Formats: sequence, structure tokens, C-alpha cells
Amino acid sequence: MTNAPNPPLPALSDRLLPVVAVALVDADGRILLQQRPPGKNLAGLWEFPGGKIEPGETPEAALIRELAEELGISVSAACLAPATFASAPLGDRHLLLLLFVCRKWEGTPRAIEASALTWVRPVQMHALPMPPADRPLIGLIEALV
Repeated sequence: MTNAPNPPLPALSDRLLPVVAVALVDADGRILLQQRPPGKNLAGLWEFPGGKIEPGETPEAALIRELAEELGISVSAACLAPATFASAPLGDRHLLLLLFVCRKWEGTPRAIEASALTWVRPVQMHALPMPPADRPLIGLIEALV
């Protein structure tokens, strides 16, 4: 038996998965959540809409693209207010979730890629099954709305 050294871990920058998400806030102070569809990782959980940042995209551009693809709405970068972030392990990767707040958009959100959409008061999010990275953001959303 040899004492071969363990192979080095990939640099965090190689494992980092930057994603963007948004707390869409309606006129009644409710937040839009979407349910992850069957067949996807974390299926059935409720999350803030958003997705991966593609190479060359700014976080705002990625979020504008994702909201058009996932919900069929248009959002201006000027209407996206950076709020907070979450950091969580995700398998062999590490998720860095950048959360924005948005109170103004064009169109009516539709569940294009999600199983369902729901508007909830921030306090109601505590009772919903949510991904580990989204759950710590609830308290901040309660304070902001």
C-alpha cells in the first residue's frame, strides 16, 4: 500500500455556479414563487424565479433573459434592485445565488418552465418546501416587503 497524495480539489472558481433569482413583489406585497418541474434537480420545491448566468452575461442581463424565458415577462435592468446573496454546496459544485427585488415588470407571469406559480406573503414561505439556498433569504424578504 502506498501513501499516494490525494488529488487536488478543483479551484473554487472552477466549481462555482453563479445563479440569479428575483423576488417579484406585487402591489399587495406578495412574492411570486415557482415550483420546480418533475425530472429536474429539487423537483417539487418552491423557489424564486431565475437561473444560471451564461458566459459573458452580467447578472442583470441573465435575470432579464431568465424571466422572459421562464415567466414570459419583460423587466428593465433599472427595475432590478440587488438585495442579498446565498452561498450553498450543491453536489460537487458551490452555488452562489444573487437575489434581486423587482416591483415593476411588463406582462403577466406564466408558468412556462415551472410546474406552477404562486403568490405568497413572505411569512408564508416558511411553510413551503424550498431549496436550501433560497430558505435563508426569507427573513430578508420579510424585512424588505
